[in-house]
Amino acid sequence: MKTALIQQKYYNNKNDTIKATKKKIKEAAKNGAMLIVLQELHQNEYFCQSEDTKFFSYADNFQEDIKFWSEVAKENHVVLVTSLFEKRAAGLYHNTAVVFESDGSIAGKYRKMHIPDDPGFYEKFYFTPGDIGFEPIETSIGKLGVLICWDQWYPEAARIMTLKGADILIYPTAIGWFDEDSNEEKQRQLDSWITIQRSHAIANAIPLISCNRVGFERDSSGVMSGIRFWGNSFVCGAQGEMLATADDKNETILYADIDSNRTKETRDIWPFLRDRRIEEYGCILKRYCDD
Repeated sequence: MKTALIQQKYYNNKNDTIKATKKKIKEAAKNGAMLIVLQELHQNEYFCQSEDTKFFSYADNFQEDIKFWSEVAKENHVVLVTSLFEKRAAGLYHNTAVVFESDGSIAGKYRKMHIPDDPGFYEKFYFTPGDIGFEPIETSIGKLGVLICWDQWYPEAARIMTLKGADILIYPTAIGWFDEDSNEEKQRQLDSWITIQRSHAIANAIPLISCNRVGFERDSSGVMSGIRFWGNSFVCGAQGEMLATADDKNETILYADIDSNRTKETRDIWPFLRDRRIEEYGCILKRYCDD
């Protein structure tokens, strides 16, 4: 299956940004992509660098956004993974991935479960943790284990998606560096980000897609200096082997061919799921095993 990841920058406003995204989706579809993955919160700037109630207005158009991306998926005959700001009710918002079938219908959605609250990533101010669980989304190209950004640091999320039959793990992402960090620290962060995700692929013998944004985005409040998103979108196979990688600066359509047979082949020789000692894992349900 040919897959495409759209790694791009923010174009200073929503209209120009989605126009660029739509153009790239059309190109990817013409080049044979059946599955197209967009980065986290791809319609706007990464507004979580500061806490400001004005940004809640971005979620007011959630239903219109769904209609728009539904048409894009239908026009291009692709399964499309989007990442949208969902207004569920007054004062109740989610960071939500909506997956569209190639006919434009909604295949399913996932609400981000793990919500960070760190300098420059103040997501707890905006997003309520997801409440629909870790459920793979059934599509015409397979069951997609869609998770979002901060979820990618948690092996539990990847494992549960796998145990529920996901064929691919998918992470729309928005992560980057602060310019004031040293080059050594930047490299450590990037290595950790790549390594943890490849580890999920290996531990679960399942291919994985990670789509990140690029470009420098300044904090509109002036409190933070801004984030330089590090790109490096990638696709890896069931043994963690890199199938495609992007750089840290340029917009790109990253293509990869995913062989669904590799999961079975890998699990036959590395039967990690067979050897799990599930009767011994009860402590995983505790915050910390100190009693």
